[in-house]
Amino acid sequence: MTYTDKELEEIEKLSSIYMKISDIAIMLDIPADVLRDDIADRSSLASKAYRKGKIASKVMLHKQQMELARIGSPLALDTMSKNLLDMEDDE
Repeated sequence: MTYTDKELEEIEKLSSIYMKISDIAIMLDIPADVLRDDIADRSSLASKAYRKGKIASKVMLHKQQMELARIGSPLALDTMSKNLLDMEDDE
């Protein structure tokens, strides 16, 4: 499916607050299975917008966890250690 710039911005915005694909589809007034298929195709603009929004919020969460780890939060330290291992596994 071809999406307008406005629709792509909406996909990015809604995915950044972790909305389900089915809910995003309702907001865009398109079938959920169509959007789900487009998001599954990692080369599509819809997929890129979806992942970009989701990752932008993930970055924010990681930053907050790092700040908590810096001041000594045991849970944040554990979380950041796991994030580091995930990062190194992905290298």
